[in-house]
Amino acid sequence: MVELEEVEDPELEAPQPGPMDDDDDSADYTDTDSSLSTNSLAPSAFPSETISERVLALRDMVSPSTRRRISSTASQFAKIVKGGAWWGGKGLWVLTASALMVGVPWAMAFVEEQQVMEMEREQRARESTGEVLAPGATTSQAGAQGRAPL
Repeated sequence: MVELEEVEDPELEAPQPGPMDDDDDSADYTDTDSSLSTNSLAPSAFPSETISERVLALRDMVSPSTRRRISSTASQFAKIVKGGAWWGGKGLWVLTASALMVGVPWAMAFVEEQQVMEMEREQRARESTGEVLAPGATTSQAGAQGRAPL
């Protein structure tokens, strides 16, 4: 069976350098081990700054040369995106217009060709049924036989 034994570290028990613990100064410090209550997180505890005010206050943390570099990089990026969007829009317009000018007439011709092929198929079907009714006779001969002579 395993037995656990606590080993004490003498350095942790030694007094640490720092201000001496006076009764007057101890009132300035709070116990960090205590749990926070929900009352201490009341909305009145937070400053009434807006997010934009906080972001504007951050500019003091960045040097002016770095801010200029960031600003120029951002403006160049915006310029490139704007140009790309402009050229992309123009290109899309050309492709769409070209597709409509070429595609619609082609589709109409394709549909017309399909109709012609269907009519030819129907004509062949009629001729084959005419063969069954009058074997060996063509459709023009079968039509002429039914007519009275002049």
